[in-house]
Amino acid sequence: MKTTIPSNIGSYEARLKDFSWSIAEKELGYRPGDDINIAWYCTDRICKMGKASKTAFIWEGLGGAEKKYTFNDLRLASNTIASFFKGLGIRREQRVCLFMDRIPELYLGFLGVLKLGAVAQPLFSAFGDESLLVRLENAQTTAVMTTHKHVNKVRKIREKLPHLKHIIVVDDQGKKPLQAGEVAFSLEKAEPVEDFQAAATKAESPSVLHYTSGTTGQPKGVRHVHYSLISQYLTAKWVLDLRDDDMYWCTADPGWVTGTSYGIIGPWSLGVTQCVLDVGFSADAWYQFIEKHKITMWYSAPTAIRSLMKAGEEVVKKHDLSSLRHLASVGEPLNAEAVVWSQRVFGLPFHDSYWQTETGSIMITNLPGMKIKPGSMAKPFPGITATLLDLATFEPMNSTGKVGLIAVRPGWPAMLRGYWNNEEAYKKKFRNGWYLTGDRATIDQDGYFWFVGRDDDVINTAGHLVSPFEVESVLLEHPAVAESAVVSKPDEINMEVVKAFVTLKPGRQPSDDLQLEIMNFIRKKLSPLAMPQEIEFTPSLPKTRSGKIMRRVLKAKEWGQEIGDISTLEND
Repeated sequence: MKTTIPSNIGSYEARLKDFSWSIAEKELGYRPGDDINIAWYCTDRICKMGKASKTAFIWEGLGGAEKKYTFNDLRLASNTIASFFKGLGIRREQRVCLFMDRIPELYLGFLGVLKLGAVAQPLFSAFGDESLLVRLENAQTTAVMTTHKHVNKVRKIREKLPHLKHIIVVDDQGKKPLQAGEVAFSLEKAEPVEDFQAAATKAESPSVLHYTSGTTGQPKGVRHVHYSLISQYLTAKWVLDLRDDDMYWCTADPGWVTGTSYGIIGPWSLGVTQCVLDVGFSADAWYQFIEKHKITMWYSAPTAIRSLMKAGEEVVKKHDLSSLRHLASVGEPLNAEAVVWSQRVFGLPFHDSYWQTETGSIMITNLPGMKIKPGSMAKPFPGITATLLDLATFEPMNSTGKVGLIAVRPGWPAMLRGYWNNEEAYKKKFRNGWYLTGDRATIDQDGYFWFVGRDDDVINTAGHLVSPFEVESVLLEHPAVAESAVVSKPDEINMEVVKAFVTLKPGRQPSDDLQLEIMNFIRKKLSPLAMPQEIEFTPSLPKTRSGKIMRRVLKAKEWGQEIGDISTLEND
C-alpha cells in the first residue's frame, strides 16, 4: 500500500474547524483591496520567491518533441505576449480567444492575456466553425490567437464577426500567406520583454470566459474573476495535494475549465512543475510519459481511466510507475470499479472531485487521507456549504438516501459572476439562497454524496457537456433532415454518448451513407464530441399536443427506464 496521509491536508475534520478563505489570502500575500492579477501571481511572484530557475513547464508533443520552461521563462513569455497584444491596441477587459492545440503558446498565451488585463476565452481546438462562430459572436471577441492548423475555421466565419479585429497566427514560418487582419507572432523569435507592468486588476476584475452547454438556447459564457485564484490555489494544494517537489500532470485541455483552473492557475500559483503531453490517447504512451518524467500527482478523467482499464494490466507492468504518489479524477462520475482497479494496479485509488465550469474550483471531493467509498463524490471542500434540495420545493432535505438536487451556498471565491450577456439564465441558477448545480445526488448517513444524474438533458460524454439543442439546430441545417431530437445513450467507456433521432424530408430515404454524411456534417460544424455515435431514422418523433418534442421518452427507451406519464403525447 502506498497510501499515506499527506502533509498538505491533515484530517478533514481539522480543516473544517475555523476554516476561512483568508488562509489562501495570507499564503499568497494578498490583502483585501490589493491588486490581484492571476498571471502575476503565477509568474513574477514565484520568481520573487527565489524559484525563477525552477522548471515550471515540460511539454511533449508528437514524435517526442520536447520543450522546457522555467518560471522566469513563464514570466518573460507572458510579458512578451502581453506587450505584443498591447501593441495591437487590445485593451483591458476585451476578449481574446485562445484557439489551438495543447502547444506551449496556449498556456503562455493564457498568462499573457491575463497579464494585460484582457479576458482569456479558451476554446477547445476540435470545435468546428459553427461552434466557434456562436461563441465568438456572443463574446464579441476582439482577437483570436491560433495556428495554421485551425486558422481556416476562423477565416470561414470572419465576415460574420464585426468585433473581431485581429487574428494572430503563432506558428507562422512565412510558408503560407496570411490574409488581411492576420498577423504572425513567434514567441521564439520575438525579443523577450524583461519588464511589463501587469494590469492592476482587482478581485472582481474579469479574468476568464469559459463556455458551457445548456439544455436549451445557445452555449453560455461563464464569467470568472481574478479573485478565483484564492479557491484554485487552496483546492490545488489540499485536494490535489500539490507540493514543491511534485511533477504534476493534468490531462485536461485548457479549452475546458479543468485545464485552466488546475492545468495552469493551480499548479503555477503554487510554484509546482507541471507536464503536458500533447498526443492522442494511448495507454502505453501515457504510462511511458509518467515513467519518463517521474510524475507524482496525476489528475485525469474517468473516461481515460476506463480506457486504461480496457487496455488491461499487462501494459501497466511494462512501466515503472513507482513515482506516482496521488491520483485524482474530474469531469464526470467516477465509477466504483475504476477506484478498485486503480488501487489494485497502481497501489493508489483515484480520488473523485466534483465541480463545474460555473463553480470555477472543486466543490465536493475525496480529500487525501479521507476514507474513500468507491463510487462516492465524498464530502464538501472546507468552506463549501453543500446540501440536497427537494426536487419540488427547492428546500433543503433532511432524510438520507433520498434523491435531491445538489446545491451550494453562494460566496466561494471562484464562483461565476454571471453569464455573458445573459442575466436571465444567471438568475435561474439561484433559488432560496442556493446555487443550483443541475445535478442530482443522494447523501448517506456519513455525509458522503453519491451522484445520480443530471437534472436536465445535457449530455456528459467523456467529461464534456454537449447541448442537445446545439446538435439539433445543426442537424436541421442538413438538407435531408426535417426534424431531430438528440439524447444520450449508454456507453461502456464514455458513460454516455450522443444519439440522434431524425425524420427525413419527403423524397429522402434512410441509408448508411446518409447516416455517415449527417454524422460528418455535425463533426465539421460543431466538434467530434458533439457528433452522434448513432442516428436512428424514424417516421415521427414523440410530441406533446402543443408540438414540443418529448426527449425524455426517447431517452428512457435508450436507458431502459420507465417512460412515465405520456398522457400529453399527441398520439397517445
